[in-house]
Amino acid sequence: MQMKNIVVLVSGGGTNLQALIDAQEAGKIKGGRITCVISSKPGVYALERAGKHNIKTRVIARKEYADAVEYSKAILDALNEEKADLVVYAGFMTILDELVVKAYPYKMMNVHPALIPSFCGKGYYGLRVHEEALRKGVKLTGATVHFVTEVCDGGPIILQKAVEVQNGDTPEVLQRRVMEQAEWKILPEAVSLFCEDRLEVNNDIVTIKN
Repeated sequence: MQMKNIVVLVSGGGTNLQALIDAQEAGKIKGGRITCVISSKPGVYALERAGKHNIKTRVIARKEYADAVEYSKAILDALNEEKADLVVYAGFMTILDELVVKAYPYKMMNVHPALIPSFCGKGYYGLRVHEEALRKGVKLTGATVHFVTEVCDGGPIILQKAVEVQNGDTPEVLQRRVMEQAEWKILPEAVSLFCEDRLEVNNDIVTIKN
């Protein structure tokens, strides 16, 4: 089986990227490797993380493009140049035009810090997700890895992991727990399943093959 090229899209600190790099170095990502990290902003820490592990980086700055469509075309060109087999959003804060998703159907995945369909969709990112979960008084939250489609957070669900909400949680404390107990575990796992050709999508339902 040929090794798949994994391209990771980032916009910030890159904690989920680090989880992927750590998993790769521990031999937990089978059948693929991170070949390029693309950032929507220059100077972010995610680029340093990639550099420390000799992973190629590219900056395609959102602010240099007139609109989402022009920016998306630039991203698509880069993905094609890098011969991406899988595209992973790791804290990528830019909405891409659907032309990218259409070019990479069921080949783009994202991790969301809640149990979709709870606390997801437009405007639900970062701390806001955890603020809403606490406001609602849910006892369980967690993270979801899903395929990216033109619907924000609406793509087929690959993996989910639940995390308990504890008394006295602040959004920041809950965010950290969800990252450590869920996001950093299921994102590398989902990436590996993809690279091992173990994910099948039928009628928007993902089946994991043994």
